[in-house]
Amino acid sequence: MIIGITLLSTIFLSDTIATEPQRLDEVVVVSRRQGGKRSAKGQVASIDEHLQELNHVELVRRGSYAWEPMVNNMQTERLSTTIDGMKIFYACTDKMDPVTSYVESGNLQSISLNSGLDGNPQATGNIGGALDLRLRKAGFDADPYTATATAGYEANGHLQVYGADGAYSSHSVYVNGGAFYRHADNYKAGGGEKLDFSQFQKVNAFVNGGLRLAEHDMTEATFIFDRATDVGYPALNMDVAKAEAFITSLSYKHLFQDNRLESWETKVYYNYITHVMDDTKRPDVEIHMDMPGKSWTAGAYSLLTGSFGQHQAQLNIDGYYNRLFADMTMYPGGAAPMYMVTWPDVGTLNVGAALTDNIRLSSASSLRLSGKLSWQHQRLNNDEGYKALSVFFPGMKQQYHQTTGRISAAYQLSILNSQFSIGAGWGSRAPTVTEAYGYYLNNTFDQYDYIGNPRLKNESAIELNTSYQLSIINSQLSIGLDANAFFFSNYIIGQFETRLSPMTVAAEGVKVYGNIDHATIANASLSAEWKPIKGLRWSAKGTYSLGRDDEGENLPLIAPLSYQSRLSYTTGALSLQAEVKGHARQGKYGKKYGETETAAWTILNLSATYVWRIITLRAGIENVFDKYYATYADWCHIPQKGRNIYLNLSFEL
Repeated sequence: MIIGITLLSTIFLSDTIATEPQRLDEVVVVSRRQGGKRSAKGQVASIDEHLQELNHVELVRRGSYAWEPMVNNMQTERLSTTIDGMKIFYACTDKMDPVTSYVESGNLQSISLNSGLDGNPQATGNIGGALDLRLRKAGFDADPYTATATAGYEANGHLQVYGADGAYSSHSVYVNGGAFYRHADNYKAGGGEKLDFSQFQKVNAFVNGGLRLAEHDMTEATFIFDRATDVGYPALNMDVAKAEAFITSLSYKHLFQDNRLESWETKVYYNYITHVMDDTKRPDVEIHMDMPGKSWTAGAYSLLTGSFGQHQAQLNIDGYYNRLFADMTMYPGGAAPMYMVTWPDVGTLNVGAALTDNIRLSSASSLRLSGKLSWQHQRLNNDEGYKALSVFFPGMKQQYHQTTGRISAAYQLSILNSQFSIGAGWGSRAPTVTEAYGYYLNNTFDQYDYIGNPRLKNESAIELNTSYQLSIINSQLSIGLDANAFFFSNYIIGQFETRLSPMTVAAEGVKVYGNIDHATIANASLSAEWKPIKGLRWSAKGTYSLGRDDEGENLPLIAPLSYQSRLSYTTGALSLQAEVKGHARQGKYGKKYGETETAAWTILNLSATYVWRIITLRAGIENVFDKYYATYADWCHIPQKGRNIYLNLSFEL
């Protein structure tokens, strides 16, 4: 049982032999494998569209590319996002490049979600939850040769998608690789209004390989190159000239021939990200700015898995070193350029140990215990940035140490056709580089400049959660209830500082990150699924959330009442689906934090899939009635796409 559970899945996340199963809240399948939740667009769908299929997940959208995942109404600061267990940190001070933007559907097997404080073994600081993007690997002893090709087109924005990959597999070696390309022009909102600066293009290439050193010993290697260019962000003041990532890893795995120990995997990895913001294509720019950012991360983890009687346990030791640097040069007309360091080359060393134990109490009940302890050291390597921040915080140190941890317990009971679970946990996180050391970072959400605070305390939270699932009428009808609540101490959020003047033109003021005494975020959802006859399925879900600070005011970016209903029918090779989804009016918005009200909306989507031998054809219409709307998570209320007709085709040999 996992905290905040809606759906329990036990799947094999790697195609290598004898890979241990992991229990997750939910998995969305990205590859062509059958089973599991998936986007109606299949593998051609973007990572963002796949993420939308996960419960507990919403997405902050600043343009049509690189949406920022939120889990349980918490943004990046309170989440852990890894790629095959590898820690990666974005390189943009405006969060234009979440970790999920540096992979493609073509090289992913699945996206797994752990809701709340019970994260995957490599997760750190995951108060809201943990996402792990699992790479698609051919694996040993699979089909000797495979090849696929995909192509897709969307009318709204003239989005084009092309991809191809191939694989070779034997008992002793495997290799698979491919490339994916996307290109989009500006899209149109409902009613035909064109949204300028919503274009992008992206290329992604990858290679995975494995070598069997002995019958029970193997090594695997991964290389990913991802490059996005000419990316527009209509909700921001700047676009992106280039976002580029190099991601590499090398792992060794031993499978034990023992009744207790199962496997031991050790992985080392390195990634380097470059992000360059650009305003040269914007009209009437008062002051031109260059704003590059860089992120380097090197790390390793070692995961030991075993079963001891009624216990199935995992022990993980991991560590990483990350450096983040960003600066800004302003070019006022006729005056000398002005230079400023916004991330002062912060080096973060983090080491931790995690232990998880799944205990089978009886044939109908189980108990899951998990915990992690981490120690972190940070140093400001850029003297100019350190001295600038010292003006506001005299006597601040150039080095800081933090200790964080999490612990959780969850009990599950299955009786007849029902399943009940209850859990609790406590966890803490250290302030992010932006929260602790950011320097005059403009936030277009509330039009304030933000300054970090090196004196912040660690934020912590207690989580309580429960779920109940009931299946009746020979499992044709199922009903589920899911709820969780997070009670924060020392909640970190920007606070007004009237003694300081903004630096950004048109900014309304300055905020400095600070701790407030407490805050609360709670979520509840009700879901149902009905299969009245063979091939016909209806599902529906409604979710309600709230967030309050220590003065009882609404927190920003908390989802209003949302709902979704799907009706699908499958007969032979043909599948049809109709979907209605929407949000109620966001009446409980965070006015204190610069948020404004969002109107209610409802849209209809239609899709069809036809599979014929090696060919899969998908087509659909999104926003059938061309509704003009924006969600609460659309930055500055930029509108979503209007009516969009799409068609994609894939071949598998």
